[in-house]
Amino acid sequence: MNHVRVAVDVGGTFTDVCIFDDDTQQMRITKVPSTPSDPMEAVMHGVARGEIDLSQVVQFSHGTTVATNALITRNFPAAALVTTRGFRDVLEIRDGTKDDLWDAYNDVSEPYIRRRDRFEVTERIDYNGHTITALDEGEARALAELLHRRGVKTIAVCFLNSYANAAHETRMREIIEETIPDATVSTSAEVLPEIFEYPRFNTAVANAVLAPLVSGYVNRLAARLTDGGYRGDLLLLHSGGGSMTPRLVEKFPVRLAASGIAAGAISAKHIAQQCGYDNAVSLDMGGTSTDIALVADGELRVSQEWQVEYGHPIIFPSIEVLTIGAGGGSLAHIDIAGSLRNGPQSAGADPGPACYDTGGDAPTNTDANVVLGRLGTSLAGGAKHLQKSLAEAAITRAIAEPLGMELAEAAHAIVAVANANMADAVRLVSIRRGYDPRDFALLAFGGAGALHGADVARELGIPTVVVPPSPGVTSAMGCLLVDIQHDFAHMYTGLASGADEEGIEQEFVALENEASARLRHEGVAEADGLLQRKISMRYQGQWRSLQVPMGSGPGAVEQAVRTFHEQYEREFAFRQDDAPVEVYQLHLTAVGKIPKPSFRPAEVVEQAPGEPEDRRDVYFGSNGWLDTPVYDRDALAAGTVFSGPAIINQLDSTTVVPPHTNAEIDEWLNIRIHLEEINS
Repeated sequence: MNHVRVAVDVGGTFTDVCIFDDDTQQMRITKVPSTPSDPMEAVMHGVARGEIDLSQVVQFSHGTTVATNALITRNFPAAALVTTRGFRDVLEIRDGTKDDLWDAYNDVSEPYIRRRDRFEVTERIDYNGHTITALDEGEARALAELLHRRGVKTIAVCFLNSYANAAHETRMREIIEETIPDATVSTSAEVLPEIFEYPRFNTAVANAVLAPLVSGYVNRLAARLTDGGYRGDLLLLHSGGGSMTPRLVEKFPVRLAASGIAAGAISAKHIAQQCGYDNAVSLDMGGTSTDIALVADGELRVSQEWQVEYGHPIIFPSIEVLTIGAGGGSLAHIDIAGSLRNGPQSAGADPGPACYDTGGDAPTNTDANVVLGRLGTSLAGGAKHLQKSLAEAAITRAIAEPLGMELAEAAHAIVAVANANMADAVRLVSIRRGYDPRDFALLAFGGAGALHGADVARELGIPTVVVPPSPGVTSAMGCLLVDIQHDFAHMYTGLASGADEEGIEQEFVALENEASARLRHEGVAEADGLLQRKISMRYQGQWRSLQVPMGSGPGAVEQAVRTFHEQYEREFAFRQDDAPVEVYQLHLTAVGKIPKPSFRPAEVVEQAPGEPEDRRDVYFGSNGWLDTPVYDRDALAAGTVFSGPAIINQLDSTTVVPPHTNAEIDEWLNIRIHLEEINS
């Protein structure tokens, strides 16, 4: 009988593997270096190192950065765009905005498909879906022949107003597939049947260029797992917090564009709830970046728009995660004005930090932590040994000598700048959203999160830091906690006061039929399916909308309007009950429940940590070098509380709790690290 669940998260520096045994309720973990040239090799290396018998695996979940990295590096296959005559430059014109309005030299990056590869055909449909000009099939066939001669097999078809009537896009795809049988074609109406042509076009284009890369990777990995004895579906985590099978990934690969960063947020929500916190900020600090998410009232914030690069929106529901270039491998450097900077550039897995002794010679956060004694000389359970002398040489050469600082002073400054960057990012997801971070717990995880969490919390006045067991593989654990999930939408505009409730109900029923068919296609039993309705509304005259829950039956729209006013006030500190409200869009989320590990929380009783296993000197800024106890994580009981300087050896990192020797510090600033078990 199969009884093992496996989750793998591929990061920029390490690939993390969680192995959960349903029979014993125990979790094992392992970590291997990532292989940027082919992430699958690291995945299979992790399977081998974890001694996983794939024939005993009932579920294999995977969070992947393949799509994200492809969009960042623009390592795309030859691709083309087919669009309505006169709209070839929609991707170029965009929406006219810039990331920095006042920087005349900072241009938005080029579209994913060059102008020379964007083609027009004659057709036109109006906003109501009525045909104004029929598709010229002669032009369409000639264009398909041209693409065939050019050897283009990746094509996005984006016609104006196709969200209202997809007939022309569908016919264009049929003509292309008749001419180029092995072509991969993405139509905007199928990928994103929504108004606003630029976001729709760009999402469809991103879906098209990712299709060969992502589906190729996913199918190769699925084949390797099958060859190894796995008989289930490979489940891929997508940006909305659910999972997809390879069959759906082939159609909607763009949904994996934020796959990796969503896993940590999902895991943070789960851990926060088990530790008794409805409000939490997750600090997922890896080797390359830090991902920050907010859990408020037990729910993660979800955004309807996501982008790897500014000006290239991907319009799919996505867990709202703020990513900054602050990781263990982030490079410390001096800018042209002579100021110390940290990131966003990273040493990554290759060549890595200087202390890795793998070719890197630039100072990183990891090097600074080694020099300060905050980090030991062994990582990943002894798989990686660090050379302190190389870290000292790198910081001395690049930072200390140019700035006229002592070595420890320079290393402490590097860490301080990284902490300040992360604290600013937490302010963006909390204070900027109307939340006081002092009302939240900080969940510090990732390979370096526990190492910096206490300092970030102290900067923000957050009273409690929760460090989960084995923090470096927390994101991988998130892959075990998700269900199969798909999102559907349908444009429906009009005043809520005169809305046709019967018509809205019929539209939702149509979406539910489509959703149920897709869940069946994914192999989800009817009893395990869950359909959740939502509706987007806005005050009349606005073009941005707010999504609220939607019920069914008489009065559902009226109740949604009341909810809209309440949520609008919370979001924007303003409401106008007498203003007309417009219905903008109907949404449906289809969830297919899959079995998950059953974690048993341990009883948490605050207690002292007991005797340390070792001691070493650690540099604490103005307090200088302090003799600091070192504890073995596995020997600590749930609820162990530290109120003074301490180091906790983890599989992946070391946690340093800053000393609180200043009697003038307010009580709520006396940070405590709660090492609260989430499984027995």
